[in-house]
Amino acid sequence: MRIEAVRTVPGLSGFFFDDQQAIKDGATQSGFAYDGQPVTEGFDRIREAGEALIVEIELADGSVATGDCAAVQYSGAGGRDPLFRAEKYRPVVEGPVADALRGQDATQFGANATMLEEMEAERSGGDQLHTAVRYGVSQALLNAAAQARGVTPTDVLADTYDTEPATSPVPVFGQSGDERRSNAEKMLIKGVPVLPHGLFNSVEKVGEDGEGLREYLAWLSDRATALGPESYSPRFHVDVYGILGKVFGPPYDRTEVTDYFETLREAAAPYPLQVEGPMDAGNRADQIAEMAELREGLADAGVEVDIVADEWCNTFEDVQAFVDAEAADLVQIKTPDLGSIQRSAEAVLYCDGTDTRAYVGGTCNETVTSARACAHVALATDAAQVLAKPGMGFDEGFMVVTNEMRRALARREATREVPADD
Repeated sequence: MRIEAVRTVPGLSGFFFDDQQAIKDGATQSGFAYDGQPVTEGFDRIREAGEALIVEIELADGSVATGDCAAVQYSGAGGRDPLFRAEKYRPVVEGPVADALRGQDATQFGANATMLEEMEAERSGGDQLHTAVRYGVSQALLNAAAQARGVTPTDVLADTYDTEPATSPVPVFGQSGDERRSNAEKMLIKGVPVLPHGLFNSVEKVGEDGEGLREYLAWLSDRATALGPESYSPRFHVDVYGILGKVFGPPYDRTEVTDYFETLREAAAPYPLQVEGPMDAGNRADQIAEMAELREGLADAGVEVDIVADEWCNTFEDVQAFVDAEAADLVQIKTPDLGSIQRSAEAVLYCDGTDTRAYVGGTCNETVTSARACAHVALATDAAQVLAKPGMGFDEGFMVVTNEMRRALARREATREVPADD
C-alpha cells in the first residue's frame, strides 16, 4: 500500500508550554498564569498555549492515518529541543518530509521510521529533524502500517522488534497537576495503579525542609486506605522537578538525605514509593553521578524508595547512559523527547535484563492521537507503567490510555480465536 500524500493542519495540544527555568527561579503564579519575564529562548511568556501539528498520511486506497507533532510542557529545558511552533515546522513536514515519504510502502514501518530519523535537520538547530516533527510523523507512519496490514499498532511494533506484547493493560500512571488532592482522590476512587505525580515543582510546594512533600504523602496514604477499591495496592510516584537538590544539595549519600527519604517512605507506607527527578545537576554527566550517588546511599541505608530519572534523560542515548550507570530504579521514556516513536520502544527494550525498569511517559501537553500511539508502545514492550495523558484533568487522559489498551487487547484476542467446527 503506497503513501500518496502527506498533509498537515496546525492544532492544539492538551496543556501549555511552561518556561521551567523561570518557574524554578521563583516566578510568581498569578491565577493560572505566571508573573515575570521568561528566561528560556523562544518563550514570549512564562506560560503559553500549547501547540500541535496534525499530520495526515493518505494511502493509495484513500484511507488516512494520523499522527500529532507535539512537544513537552517544559520545552527547551534540560537539554531538550527548542520550543515547538506548529507554523514554523509545517513547511518542513509538507516539504522535505513529504517528498521522502511519497511513494513508500506504508506497510514497512521500520524502514520508513528509520528514514525519518536519518533525515537532515530543518529549522531545528541540531543534526536531526525537531523531536516533535519526528514524533508526530512516526505516529502517522505507525498507524498507516497498522491500517494497511489490518492489525493493531501493537502488532506492528511487536513484529518490528520481535517482542511478546503484554496480555493485560500496562499499569497507568495518573498525574494530578496542581490539584494534587482532589485529583488524587479521583484516582483512588478509580483504582489507578500508579499515582499521583503531584507537580512538586517549587520549594514552596515541597517545603523549606521537605516537610510539605512528607505531609502530602501521609495524607495520600490515609486517603488510599479510605477510598481505594477492595484489595487496592497502588504505587505512589511523585515528581519533584529537582527541588530536593535545592532543599538539601550534594552530596546525596549523606545521612541527612537518606534519613529524609526514609521519612518519605514511612509517610507513604504501606504503599511503595518512587520519587522522580530528585535533583537537577545541570548536565547529563553530573545528573547521572548524583542520581547514582543517591541510589547507592539509599541502598546502603536500607531505605526502600525508588528514584526515577527524568531531567537530562531525554534521548535514546541518554536512557542508555542512565541505565548503564545504574543511576535509577526507573527511567521515564519521555516520548516526545526521543523523536520517532519507535525510539521509545527501543528505549524500553534497552532496559530488559537490567535492574532498571522503564515507563512510557511523555507530557500533559500532548494530544489524544499521540497518547493512543504511546499506549501501543507500552503494550508492545510490556513496559512497567504508562502515563495517563494528555491534559492535567486526569480523568480524560486516564480514559484515553486505558481504553486504547483495552481495545487493542480485545482486538488481538479476537484475531487469535479460531472458529469452532460445525
